Amino acid sequence: MLITPRDREILRLAVPAFGALVAEPLFLLADYAIVGHGLGTTAVGSLGVAGAVLTTLVNLCVFLAYGTTASVARQSGAGNHARAMRSGVDGIWLALAIGATLIVVGWPLAPAMVELFGAGPEQSAQAVTYLRISLLGAPGMLVVLAGTGVLRGLRDTLTPLAVAVGSFALNAALNAWFVLGLGWGIAGSAWGTVLAQTLGAAVYLVVVARGALRLGAPLTPSLAGVRQAGTAGFALLVRTVCLRVVLLVATVIATRMGEAELAAYAIATQVWTLLAFALDAIAIAGQAITGRSLGAGDVAATKAATRRMVQWGVWSGAVLGLLVIAARPVLPGLFDADPQVAELLLAVLWPVALFQPVCGVVFVLDGVLIGAGDQRYLAWAGVWTTLAYLPAALLAAGFGVVALWCALGVWMLARLITLVRRSAGTAWLVTGA
Repeated sequence: MLITPRDREILRLAVPAFGALVAEPLFLLADYAIVGHGLGTTAVGSLGVAGAVLTTLVNLCVFLAYGTTASVARQSGAGNHARAMRSGVDGIWLALAIGATLIVVGWPLAPAMVELFGAGPEQSAQAVTYLRISLLGAPGMLVVLAGTGVLRGLRDTLTPLAVAVGSFALNAALNAWFVLGLGWGIAGSAWGTVLAQTLGAAVYLVVVARGALRLGAPLTPSLAGVRQAGTAGFALLVRTVCLRVVLLVATVIATRMGEAELAAYAIATQVWTLLAFALDAIAIAGQAITGRSLGAGDVAATKAATRRMVQWGVWSGAVLGLLVIAARPVLPGLFDADPQVAELLLAVLWPVALFQPVCGVVFVLDGVLIGAGDQRYLAWAGVWTTLAYLPAALLAAGFGVVALWCALGVWMLARLITLVRRSAGTAWLVTGA
């Protein structure tokens, strides 16, 4: 494709966002690799269960990033820079409050949440250990989400990249030391991630505080602002709940298939998540560009940027799909998978690869509509696409883990239909601060 000035703006935001987003799933991928080499298949399955619960709890709060990006970008596009920063500060206070609540509520409920997956006694015990320790890092993880949203809204994707890379490197080093060096088992993996995430959050607190003071925005929480941030994120919460229901149902089905199936599904899920975050880099650019251009009242620029980003999504998805196919022979070895797990993983990676171009379009349009503040439509679309997925997943339960991934493909196609239909209209093109 010929690189245009619009492409350069997209790439300026998307390339650093790509690095930052890829680093996020690498936290768990590093955990899987280290745990797989040091502790074996049972521990990998435990990590899959605990990781699914923890990711669900944290991702339910993804509105802290997405909603903050959209609101900060709109205010910035309208020239209200101090107000933009104030909304970001309120988002961080909300993140701290929700993180503390997750610890208080999640700690006693950890065994019950793990039990829902139907894993064996040994897997369940290790999953509870990992989950309880990881919950202590919830405030840090949510502050990272909110702080990232503030900077993305200000079209700064370089700082999140630097923080993400530093946190990943620290996480990998600590996990290797705690698990392989000190022999702390799966608890060592959890402690390494908690420490890395908390230090990353501290960096965001410093950066946002400096920006707020420079613009004259107060650092103390505004009850009205915090309440507004939570209210604005409710529709995104519904959307996220639907996404997590889909993935949790798939994890439960894989768990009931057996240990090997669960391990193969868990590894494939991390690969898919890595690819999803990579494609979501263009969506992050879409959030910032859409929010800023609509805040400035420029509908034509919004439409043109959306068309171009969809093209980037299709091509990026195709390239990533080809990379997965090329990497298939070596991926099982990276996780020290036993022969049965390796055989299943090699089969599962085919649908993971083939659906990547569809994923590219879905993630881009999702990001554009979030940036436009079209959360209500996204919430309803999430409900309908989940209802389309559930029968396919239940049918796949009797045909193996490959069929389960094909059911996830049905879900992605349903999302594609709802998003293309919405973006073709004009109801989402609302201008102003």
